[in-house]
Amino acid sequence: MPEKLVYDGLQRCPYLPEQVARLPLYRQDRRLTPDETDERLARAERRMGRCLYHAACPTCRACEGLRIDVASFQPSKSQRRVLSRWDDRGRILYGTPTIDDEKLALYRRHKRERGLADADDPPMTAEAYQAWLVDSCVWHLEMRYYWLDRLVGVGIVDLGRTAASSVYFYFDPEIGELSPGVYSVLQEVELCRRTLRAHLYLGLYVADCSHLAYKAGYRPHQRRIDGVWSPG
Repeated sequence: MPEKLVYDGLQRCPYLPEQVARLPLYRQDRRLTPDETDERLARAERRMGRCLYHAACPTCRACEGLRIDVASFQPSKSQRRVLSRWDDRGRILYGTPTIDDEKLALYRRHKRERGLADADDPPMTAEAYQAWLVDSCVWHLEMRYYWLDRLVGVGIVDLGRTAASSVYFYFDPEIGELSPGVYSVLQEVELCRRTLRAHLYLGLYVADCSHLAYKAGYRPHQRRIDGVWSPG
């Protein structure tokens, strides 16, 4: 498969600050086929723009790929309550990922008002957004979330033949009480169900990282440990 290693250095771990991370980044020379995408997702690889990466850290094995078994997944009681909040006033539009001023402003608010950006981080530019979420080496989809006809969230999902991967979701901080992050995962599961895809990949799970540990709440799921997918 034509690809080029573009980064393979050591860095401070973004999930466990006391650890050192190695996340080899491979630029793809062409768009992967759906079957090739499935193969890479099954290795717990993630996408960033036209590149794929995976965890290959020298001393730590905390990162585990996590995927939801779509056929057997059942939302919990609290997850069903989230669905009911959106029933009458929420809607979703599907399309090709794009960048515009409205989405860029929403992304910046999400990062700034939820405390996800360091004080010295420059604001996301249209060019950087394009390179990260719009440009891609796999087939991908944009899900736009509306509340009372107002754009309140955007999710990017990668598509293989038998699986999908949740790339990134951002939302208006003003609707935090509606649990939009939970709702987006449930809608991505439903997308997989409607399109007969067996798994939804949620990226990396790290038990001791609060930003990633929530993924274990979607059951049943599987985690990739030492190269093997096992029930979580």
